[in-house]
Amino acid sequence: MLTLKGATVRFGERAVLDSVDLAVAEHEIVCVLGPSGSGKSTLLRAVAGLQGLDEGRVLLGGTDQAGMPAHRRGVGLMFQDHQLFPQRDVGGNVAFGLRMHGVGKAERDRRVAELLELVGLPGAGRRAVASLSGGEQQRVALARALAPRPRLLMLDEPLGQLDRGLRERLVIELRLLFGQLGTTVLAVTHDQGEAFALADRVVVMRDGRIAQSGTPLEVWQRPVSEFVARFLGFDNVVSGTVSGEAADTVWGKLPVPDGSPQGAGKILVRPGGVRLGAPDSGLTCTVEARTFRGTHVAVLLRPAEGPALEAECTLRDAPEEGAEVGVTFAGDEVVVLAGD
Repeated sequence: MLTLKGATVRFGERAVLDSVDLAVAEHEIVCVLGPSGSGKSTLLRAVAGLQGLDEGRVLLGGTDQAGMPAHRRGVGLMFQDHQLFPQRDVGGNVAFGLRMHGVGKAERDRRVAELLELVGLPGAGRRAVASLSGGEQQRVALARALAPRPRLLMLDEPLGQLDRGLRERLVIELRLLFGQLGTTVLAVTHDQGEAFALADRVVVMRDGRIAQSGTPLEVWQRPVSEFVARFLGFDNVVSGTVSGEAADTVWGKLPVPDGSPQGAGKILVRPGGVRLGAPDSGLTCTVEARTFRGTHVAVLLRPAEGPALEAECTLRDAPEEGAEVGVTFAGDEVVVLAGD
């Protein structure tokens, strides 16, 4: 459906998109993640035809889009701020793209009613945009983007302005809706939870390049570098030297999975792999802080040497602040990282 080959965009001397290769299959949902300035929104704009390439190509359905204006690319685009037309009612907003494509009134009305039903706003066509909640405006913007039946739907921080509870509900609804429609989706977001819940494949960007691409499970379980690990919120990273099935670190010997790269490098221990016991049962640490995270308690541990460690516990099992505990490590939660 979509192929980028060596896509490069420069602002002055800086390449904000740096020779990016990416392919999105028919019916696939791909979410592009990255910090501010990583190039993810520029990538979206380049595909949409809103930003020209300095080098490389964008192909849609195998056809090079060089010189093709945005309105003729057959893509739908939904922005973070929705960009609804305040002077038009809900139905007028949803019908806008259909009018631009010359669709007759009877067919427009039928399609608008169908889409409003689909996004959970049946009968809302005559409502004023100003009367809608943020979540309702989001649904109208989605219906408008879907109305012309785009071959590719692109979402720019689609749920960024909504509160967390609403985002979590809508992201599940969106995934079900896209699966029902067979929509091909390219979305950019800084919200990891949103990307991992929505995507078939996650692409992590850094400084205009792709740092890692894979299924949500692959990226979460096996981040390829310290940058990706820390971007995903994993801070238990330490230098070490891998020999066989163990790594020598300032935290002691850590078990590593079979087939791990040998020699000096960075070692990640996911918080679930930090096991707490009696003070004399492993690496002695002091509990510095406890943070309730909804489903678990994050426990910050301070060893005598080396960086702090984060562990995950149930509320019932979380030790008190100031307590001493012994730490051991589960090898299946240890990842040997490649260099950045």
